[in-house]
Amino acid sequence: MAAVFAAFSLIFSPARAAAEDYWPSNIGVSEEGESAIVMEEETGTVLYEKNADVQHYPASITKIMTTMLAIENSSPDDTVTYSENAVFGIDRGSSSIARDVGEQLTMEQCWYAMMLESCNSTCIAVAEHVAGSVDAFVQMMNDRAAQLGCTNTHFANPNGLPNDNHYTTARDMVYIAREAFKNETFRKVTGTKSTSIPPTNKHDVPTPLNNHHAMLNYYKTSKYLYDYCVGGKTGYTTIAKNTLVTYAKKDGMTLVCVIMNANGKNHYIDTTNLFNYCFDNFTLVNIADQTKLFEKSSTWDAGSLGGDRSPVSIDDTAVVVLPKTANFSDAQVNLVPATAQAQMQVEGDGAPKAGTLMYTYAGRAVGSADVNYVETESKATYPFSDTDTAMATVSDSYININLLYLIPVALAVFGIVLIVRSVKRSTNVKRRFKTHYKPKKQTGAAAYTQIRRRAPKRGKHRSGHDLTSSDRHSDSFLGK
Repeated sequence: MAAVFAAFSLIFSPARAAAEDYWPSNIGVSEEGESAIVMEEETGTVLYEKNADVQHYPASITKIMTTMLAIENSSPDDTVTYSENAVFGIDRGSSSIARDVGEQLTMEQCWYAMMLESCNSTCIAVAEHVAGSVDAFVQMMNDRAAQLGCTNTHFANPNGLPNDNHYTTARDMVYIAREAFKNETFRKVTGTKSTSIPPTNKHDVPTPLNNHHAMLNYYKTSKYLYDYCVGGKTGYTTIAKNTLVTYAKKDGMTLVCVIMNANGKNHYIDTTNLFNYCFDNFTLVNIADQTKLFEKSSTWDAGSLGGDRSPVSIDDTAVVVLPKTANFSDAQVNLVPATAQAQMQVEGDGAPKAGTLMYTYAGRAVGSADVNYVETESKATYPFSDTDTAMATVSDSYININLLYLIPVALAVFGIVLIVRSVKRSTNVKRRFKTHYKPKKQTGAAAYTQIRRRAPKRGKHRSGHDLTSSDRHSDSFLGK
C-alpha cells in the first residue's frame, strides 16, 4: 500500500494559485453594520461574507442549536412536562404558545413549537428534560459550539432572550446551522410550513403552529417567498435587531445564509439577493468524474491477473464548488496522507483510507475527496467470489473466503506434499536396492553360484568389475 500511495502522491502535489483566479464578489448587503455569510452546505465553502466575525446577539436563531441537541439527545415520543420555571421563567410578552404548569407535550411537538412558533418556554422545558437543568443544557450548547469550531460564541440560555453573555457571529452561526441541517429530522422540522399540536392534558383544543420565516411560508405576507427556500429560523429582539438563518436548494446545490444585526425587512431582501447571486455564479463539480488517478499503459504488463481497475478509488459523491467561469483543472489539489490507523482501518466492507484530496481555488478551500485503497488490493476477485447467498446450503449461510489469505496456506500444503513425495521416493529406491542386492538364502551349488555372480573374484590383472556392463545390474534393471 505504501508503494501505491507514494506513486499517486506524486501526481497530486500542491501548485501555486493562478493570478487570474476569480472569485465572484459583485454583491453586498444593505447596511454597513450588518453581518452576512453564505456557505455551500456540502463542502463547507464560504461563497460570500461580510463582517462575519463581528459578535452580535443572535436572538431566536439560538433555537437551531437547542433543537439540534434535543433531536440528538431524546426520542420523539418522550413526554416533556412544563415546570413552573419553564412557564414563568421567560420575559412577559416574548414568543410563546401559552402552556401551563404541568402541561405535557411529546418531544417531537416541542421541536415544532421551538422552530415554527419560536416558543421560549418550550426551550426551557426541553432543556430541563434533556439535561436535568437549564444550566446543564447550556453547557451542552457551549461544548457543542466549541466542537464545531466556533471561537466567538457563548450561550447563556436555550432560547436567545437578551443576555450580555449570550452572543455569536455570523461565521460561527453558519457552522451550527450547517451541522444541524445534516440531521434528517431537523431538515424535516425546519422545512415544515405549518402543523398543530393536538389537545393536551391542559388544553382541550389543538394548538396551530406556523413557520414565521417569510421566505418559506405565507404566514403574514407573500412578498418575500422564495421558490428555493427549504427551511430556516427567524430571530428578533430590540438589542439584536433582525437575525435570520435560511436554507435554499437549487440544481443540486444547498446554500446556508446567516444575516445578523439587520434593520426592517432587509434581512429577507439581502438573503434573497445573496442566494440568487451565488446560484447564478457557482456550481458543483463531481471530483471522481473529473479525476483519473492512473491511466492504463499499453506497455504495462500486469500479468494474467491484471485488469483495468486502479489500486485506489475516489469517493464518487465528493464535490468541489467553483465559479462557473472556472474549469475543474483550475483548482489546485494537495494530497494529504491518512494516518497509519486510518490506512489500516476497514469500515464495513470498505477499503482502508489512503488519504484525502484537498482542493483550493483563489485561496479558498472548495472541497475534498477521500481516496481509498480498492478492495482488490487485499482481496482477489475470481468468478466464484461472488457466489449468491441463495446457493448456501448450510444454516442458510456461506463462508466468504479471502483468497489472498489462502496463498500461504496453499504454499505450505504444497511444500509438505513435496517433502512427503521426496521421502517416499527415497524409501522406495532403498527398498528396491536392498531387494535387488540381498542374496536369497540358497544351499549347495546354487548358493555357491549366487555368491560367485554377486562378487566375482578379482585378479591381479583386473582393477575391478564394472557393474554397468552386466545386463543383470544395468540401470534399466533398477527401473530408472
